[in-house]
Amino acid sequence: MSDSSDPRVYLAAERTLLAWLRSGIAVIGLGFLVAKFGMFLRMIRGQVEGGNPLASSIIGIAFILLGTAMIALAAWQHQHFVKEFQGSFPPTRHWPRLSLWISVLVALSGAALAIYLGMSVVGE
Repeated sequence: MSDSSDPRVYLAAERTLLAWLRSGIAVIGLGFLVAKFGMFLRMIRGQVEGGNPLASSIIGIAFILLGTAMIALAAWQHQHFVKEFQGSFPPTRHWPRLSLWISVLVALSGAALAIYLGMSVVGE
C-alpha cells in the first residue's frame, strides 16, 4: 500500500489540524485572560475609576490574534493538503471538511473577540 492510498496519512493530517486548533484555542484563552487581567488588578486595588489597563489589553489582543492566525494558517495548510491528497479517502459517511469548517469558525470568533476587546480599550 503506497502512502497516497493509505487512509492513515489523511487521518494523521486531520489530527494535526485538530492539534493546531486546540493549541490556537489555548493561546486565544490566554490572550483573553491577559487582556482582562489589568481590569482584575484595578478591582483588587480598589480603583473603580481611572487607571489604564492598556498594556495588558494590547498584549492580550496580540495573543488572541496569534491564536487566530495559528488556526487560520493550519486550516489553510490542511485544505491544501486535502486538495493534493490522491488517496482513496475519505470513505462514505465521512465529512472531510468538518474540521476545516470548525477551524474557520473558531478563527473568525477569535478575530471577533480581538475586535471587541480592541473597541473596549479604545472606549475607555
